[in-house]
Amino acid sequence: MNDRRPRRRRTAEADPPGTATRRAALRLIDAVLRRGDPLDIAAHAATQGLAPADRAFAVAIVSETLRWMDALDALIDGATAQPLPEDVKSRAVLRLALAQLLVLGSPPHAVVSTALPLVDGGPRRLVHAILSRAQQEEWRLPERPALPAGPAERWTNQWGAETVAAAETAWRTAPPVDLSFSAEPDPAAWPEATTLAPLHRRLPRGQAIDTLPGYAEGGWWVQDLAASLPARLLGRGEGRAILDLCAAPGGKTMQLAAAGWLVTAVDASAKRLARLEENLDRTGLKAAVVQGDIRKWEPGETADAVLLDAPCSATGIFRRHPDVLHRIEPRQIAEMAELQGELLARAAGWVKPGGMLVYATCSLERAEGEERIAAFLADHAGWTVDPARADELPAGIAPDASGFVRTLPGLLADAGGLDGFFIARLRAPSG
Repeated sequence: MNDRRPRRRRTAEADPPGTATRRAALRLIDAVLRRGDPLDIAAHAATQGLAPADRAFAVAIVSETLRWMDALDALIDGATAQPLPEDVKSRAVLRLALAQLLVLGSPPHAVVSTALPLVDGGPRRLVHAILSRAQQEEWRLPERPALPAGPAERWTNQWGAETVAAAETAWRTAPPVDLSFSAEPDPAAWPEATTLAPLHRRLPRGQAIDTLPGYAEGGWWVQDLAASLPARLLGRGEGRAILDLCAAPGGKTMQLAAAGWLVTAVDASAKRLARLEENLDRTGLKAAVVQGDIRKWEPGETADAVLLDAPCSATGIFRRHPDVLHRIEPRQIAEMAELQGELLARAAGWVKPGGMLVYATCSLERAEGEERIAAFLADHAGWTVDPARADELPAGIAPDASGFVRTLPGLLADAGGLDGFFIARLRAPSG
């Protein structure tokens, strides 16, 4: 990402206040768009040395830039005689600056003064002229951001134009805050909360999590309502054993433990398992925690149930992670589907006769959901779909004709929407 002009040296001391945060944002969007790094992972390296508030602001700038990038590019291209190359630094700087002006509402003088140092040695006059024009002409963004062409085409083919329009509406703003509880909370403690399901409360977006009631006591954890559905389909544990595979950071582990299951939580990532154990400590819930790659790891014995929250493209959580729609392409989806097939086959061997296997992905791709289960059933004689029932699910969410649960953009939109998930409950042969 370079403007092809000689550069003169510039010291950090000469930069206006706030420039370091914008430099971090520039590094971060480069990591996402050029290298294909996930936003949350790239943020750790790109924002090193920043105060927490500055780090959060850098991530917010990039998140909104990714959400509105097609519309921002249209504005930029409409203001230049010749389109700027896609990978040139000045385009990236303009995207970030316009996102601050038009989405985040940052003070114009701060936006301009911190943008110009980022193109030092490049077309500073052009950048300044475009940002000045944006203010003078009072540029506005469309009502909703357009999805990138790839997912828009895939989802139109899979789910229809109405779902794509709902996804664009959902992509416009960050989602609300959802909490799962180990026991039904006192309504008086949550006057602003909406109840969409048992053991669940929804709060307006923008909440400071560690200041909410009962945080220290650990009676709840953050978890989108859609992400709570796989564990809901397993019901009460009554002391039975369950393997929670790919378990970290632990939302489903805590649900299962609170529901009386004897949980063994398995994940390959030591770092993510550390977060899971921190969550267990805070909530006071119990689970056996095991680090292991389930392509190689073996349990000591079979379990009454297995929950496989499989690695996937994560296109269903695009509201929270707007980078996925810019990074994920059919190649990655196919690779994930192949891995999911391998993991499903291994997980099936760890279920007792007649036991349950719940498979879930936070993906909006049929290849990682319906098609994956169809392939599994074709290869595993005796396994059947155990259809989800409407009375097991929150109001407004229903199983499809096959008994699967598929949450799509637009579902519960009036209540704040849901992440995209696919969930299938399968039953092992009885013997």
